[in-house]
Amino acid sequence: MASLDSFKARKTLQVGAKTYTYYSLKAAEANGLSGISALPVSMKVLLENLLRFEDGRSVSKSDIEAVAAFLVNRGKAEREIAFRPSRVLMQDFTGVPAVVDLAAMRDAMKALGGDPTRINPLVPVDLVIDHSVVVDYFGNADAFKNNVAREYEQNQERYRFLKWGQSAFDNFRVVPPGTGICHQVNLEYLAQTVWTKDEGGTTLAYPDTVVGTDSHTTMINGLGVLGWGVGGIEAEASMLGQPNSMLIPEVIGFRLTGRLPAGVTATDLVLTVTQMLRKKGVVGKFVEFFGHGLDHMTLEDKATIGNMAPEYGATCGFFPVDAETLKYLDKSGRNPDRIALVEAYSKEQGMFRTAGSPDPVFTDILELDLATVLPSLAGPKRPQDRVLLSDAKAGFLAALAGEFKKPGEAGKTVPVAGTDYAIGHGAVTIAAITSCTNTSNPSVLVAAGLLARKAAAKGLKSKPWVKTSLAPGSQVVEAYLSQSGLQKDLDALGFNLVGFGCTTCIGNSGPLPEPISEAVNKGDLVGAAVLSGNRNFEGRVNPDVKANYLASPPLVVAYALAGSLQVDLTMEPLGTGSDGKPVFLSDIWPDGAEIQAVIDEFVTKAMFVEKYADVFKGDENWRKISAPSGQTYAWDERSTYVQNPPYFTGLTKTPVPPTDIHDAHILGLFLDSITTDHISPAGSIKAASPAGEYLRDHQVRPVDFNQYGTRRGNHQVMMRGTFANIRIKNQMLAGVEGGFSIHYPDGGEAPIYDVAMKYKAEGVPLVVFAGKEYGTGSSRDWAAKGTKLLGVRAVIAQSFERIHRSNLVGMGVVPFTFAEGTSWQSLGLKGDETVTINGIETIKPRAVIEAEIRKADGSVVKTPLLCRIDTLDELDYFKNGGILQFVLRNLAA
Repeated sequence: MASLDSFKARKTLQVGAKTYTYYSLKAAEANGLSGISALPVSMKVLLENLLRFEDGRSVSKSDIEAVAAFLVNRGKAEREIAFRPSRVLMQDFTGVPAVVDLAAMRDAMKALGGDPTRINPLVPVDLVIDHSVVVDYFGNADAFKNNVAREYEQNQERYRFLKWGQSAFDNFRVVPPGTGICHQVNLEYLAQTVWTKDEGGTTLAYPDTVVGTDSHTTMINGLGVLGWGVGGIEAEASMLGQPNSMLIPEVIGFRLTGRLPAGVTATDLVLTVTQMLRKKGVVGKFVEFFGHGLDHMTLEDKATIGNMAPEYGATCGFFPVDAETLKYLDKSGRNPDRIALVEAYSKEQGMFRTAGSPDPVFTDILELDLATVLPSLAGPKRPQDRVLLSDAKAGFLAALAGEFKKPGEAGKTVPVAGTDYAIGHGAVTIAAITSCTNTSNPSVLVAAGLLARKAAAKGLKSKPWVKTSLAPGSQVVEAYLSQSGLQKDLDALGFNLVGFGCTTCIGNSGPLPEPISEAVNKGDLVGAAVLSGNRNFEGRVNPDVKANYLASPPLVVAYALAGSLQVDLTMEPLGTGSDGKPVFLSDIWPDGAEIQAVIDEFVTKAMFVEKYADVFKGDENWRKISAPSGQTYAWDERSTYVQNPPYFTGLTKTPVPPTDIHDAHILGLFLDSITTDHISPAGSIKAASPAGEYLRDHQVRPVDFNQYGTRRGNHQVMMRGTFANIRIKNQMLAGVEGGFSIHYPDGGEAPIYDVAMKYKAEGVPLVVFAGKEYGTGSSRDWAAKGTKLLGVRAVIAQSFERIHRSNLVGMGVVPFTFAEGTSWQSLGLKGDETVTINGIETIKPRAVIEAEIRKADGSVVKTPLLCRIDTLDELDYFKNGGILQFVLRNLAA
């Protein structure tokens, strides 16, 4: 409870027979915060948060006034505030290392003489195990059963550890494997839109807000819940009661008008929105949607747009509560009392959108007429690289000649051993209806099923070289596809259920069939994947696939039928029907009325109620896992999945002050758009890599390597995997792909891990240089943890992605940006220089300090750097060696 209430906002709200305490924005407006009813709804949520937590220390009266001042400065006055989310959401890739850190903190607390049980989540935490299923089996009725069996076989150690955490920690729930993806479970069940808790004999009501260890946590913005992705490091701090420090954001209003034309999907819309917002530049900003176009938009469409906020670069893509929100809460089986509270609270607080709502005050406004959206894909490498369906063939051929450097090879083919066919550039080797963006949305899944039904009726089949899969985001999807009979139609084309969870999009696509893989590699083919996910960065989906396109589920099915990106789906046939006539996409594309009729009949409230009735119980496999007990974890030194990390080794009760960086060597020189996938891959582990060698040395067979994502509880694997993406290019080595570097002064080339360890043994600090948008992509804490463990003291880039910058600070690594117009290229760096940065001992947030770079010929270049430790809280974290050390010392004290 806040100890102060400067604006006399604490009031009571009667809803039916229940009375709630809440912090009234109307009262605050009457008591000094004039005009705040004109704020964007997302800013009202932040303002309520500050009113509720005002304590004169982490939240002051002037902080609250600074949010109200948005009306004047539109968020352009740099002011730090402390935000405390209602809850934390995790998936298992990022959740396992977070629970490992909590377990390690308990050990460290014990070593400092404190009570280990003080290390406990202070806000509700839900961890959904959804990232561990791999598409090893596909295209048959046993695929799901076999993939689940393989998942449990490979992940026993991790699951045993999570079961221990479920019983050892308070306020911590685990949703077992096979339930669905965290974002959809959040949308369909966990989120409440308005949260409540008992406090001092009263029930406090306040907006449901969430931070999640997956960047696509923003999907919940579609339900009127303010939430965004943070690194595992920040999430742990939120769990332990630390405020989430942030600058008051600019809020870009996105006005939607009109309605989508027939044949255009929510995927086409979100790819259009993504391209527009990327062009606008919204990194670090809120985006809030408004306008009459929302009157014709389903909740699932909004969730699709909210989901892809990381792809357009925004902190969140927020939709206010409206009548559609209430309808969805009811349909998904939420408690009627909760729905009544959501309606009453949102209306009372001015957070409820109606068709006649006045437009809020925004920093800036974009506008899109929904009627102008056209069928689209995005690729071959970035979610913002939208291409019209009608231009997809030409776009691929241009990329083949340009980006992939294979001019004149469009007609090249390679025979596939043991078959009667050959494949060429653009062959669709993966067609995946995968979870996340689209499987919250019955409109596109039903469309895919109906398209499959019509295709099968005409005698079409998926091409034999296509690896087809369906991985829904929840069991509800399976229920309505099965009951409507559409699953049988999808099965007929090879889109059998392969698992519930995040698969192809995260790199869990599994290997291509060996003859296909051989043909691709033998001919150095640019194979293609078409997937209904949200990420298509190079090297992410599958090591054998270079061109990756995001598309709606019905287009995924269509490309499986066509078999190649070199087919123009708008003009050329998908194949020949059983009657010998060509079949075009327009012949089998379902119309809106057909789709809606299936949704109305088969997507029912009863399905949601049934599927979530016992959501934490899990299947028989989960219930059979035996877990250790005890308040501290019994670490197994033989485990290759879960190890006690070294962050707290030798931790003292008071921090050792940071030192300046003297004569650091350069570990890597990187170009623009280095993603967290490049820095810390989530996909397969190559046998001929430092991580593969470590696993082999520990008697793990290559077939059981699993993948980096599932090994995140073991720092030994993860630090060896840092900068180990097969597609990363360290510009210190001309024309070399993969995670390699050069050790100086001897000039020896080796994997980055080996070079870093050699420098570490010599006591030499390291720095990394990069271009623009360093650290885009998933909120991957190991991209920062691995950087720290390799001995990197600073990362110097032209710009950073929001979460990764924060994570680097949270691990005690300083992010710096060059002055405008400066880059490592303009300074003429080659990688053999040494770098000295003085002033770190007395560093202040956003200070400009000078770097001195000594070149191999002895000449010296000096350049100013902006310290991207942005806030005083972040400075505290840095001075403690990291955010976890800061929290631990405070709790121990």
